[in-house]
Amino acid sequence: MMQQAVQYGTSTIQYDLQFASRKTLGIDVHPDLSVTVTAPQGSSPAEVAARVQKRGAWILRQQREFELYLPLVPPRQYVSGETHRYLGKQYRLKVVADDEEQVKLTRGRLFVHTPDPQDREWVQRQLTEWYRGHAQRIFTERLEACFPRVAKYGVAYPELEIRQMEKRWGSCTAEGKILLNLRLIQAPKELIDYVVTHELCHLLEHHHGAAFYALLDRVMLDWRARRQRLNQLDVA
Repeated sequence: MMQQAVQYGTSTIQYDLQFASRKTLGIDVHPDLSVTVTAPQGSSPAEVAARVQKRGAWILRQQREFELYLPLVPPRQYVSGETHRYLGKQYRLKVVADDEEQVKLTRGRLFVHTPDPQDREWVQRQLTEWYRGHAQRIFTERLEACFPRVAKYGVAYPELEIRQMEKRWGSCTAEGKILLNLRLIQAPKELIDYVVTHELCHLLEHHHGAAFYALLDRVMLDWRARRQRLNQLDVA
């Protein structure tokens, strides 16, 4: 599956492009606002982009309708007292005035030491970098744990990249790289495993057709329950 994007007016429409043995191009807008485009084999990306742009008004309308049903998560203020998730658990944030900058998780609380506790943007930046460091370690660990599930089907061990994404937990590139959303570090490890395994299956089956789901069923029997739990997780 390839990540693509087109400009429609002032909006950028991002979509996952996959190819299948079919005669017509199909566009699906999902409840998480992501867009999947399934094109006939042999179609050029430029041709597909033109078709997506032509349907731009419909795609944006569908996304607006789904947006009404997305769970509302209060915007984070990055001040003492609010809660933040890490690996599925909630931790109370404590911002501490300190000349030495550091973030520590201890005694059930998340401490951010910073010279200026009133600088919320800097507190957010420190916390984001803390999440990123832990995500690199945990995601690598989970990839190593999940890879044996698909290795016997001929999947090559992929490169891993962490990104900040708005509307998807993960994706993969045509070159075989797995991209994981930084926010996924807020989920329990078993749900991280679901996303990793989902993307590993896409390295073999570049679509959401019957063959993909049959493979996912073989390598993770309870993936539907994990997906449901992940979609209900309140992260920000």
